[in-house]
Amino acid sequence: QVQLVESGGGLVQPGGSLRLSCAASGPIFNIFKMGWYRQVPGNQRELVATITSAGSTNYADSVKSRFTISRDNAKNTVYLQMNSLKPEDTAIYYCNADARTTNYYRGDYWGRGTQVTVSS
Repeated sequence: QVQLVESGGGLVQPGGSLRLSCAASGPIFNIFKMGWYRQVPGNQRELVATITSAGSTNYADSVKSRFTISRDNAKNTVYLQMNSLKPEDTAIYYCNADARTTNYYRGDYWGRGTQVTVSS
């Protein structure tokens, strides 16, 4: 089955930077869109950024000008460069893929998440 594995999370001071990576593997025919979502315990999961295979991006207002999403289609990998991090960015970050498998099933797939903590 399709699997997504995130990496790059950790502890960083306010104003610092982190780069998250997510690699998709398995019986993938095509990935239409990949993205990052985040969730704080007790709150609903929210959009951070998405990117299509053509490179079109969408960002939450709270991260515009600070975060940059990019994608390597050949490697089925998505990245999130996070700069000028704030304490309110603290959350579990989840990778998402809108993909079609080799048996032509299209659906959403999720990683297990990686913790990002911004604290002095």
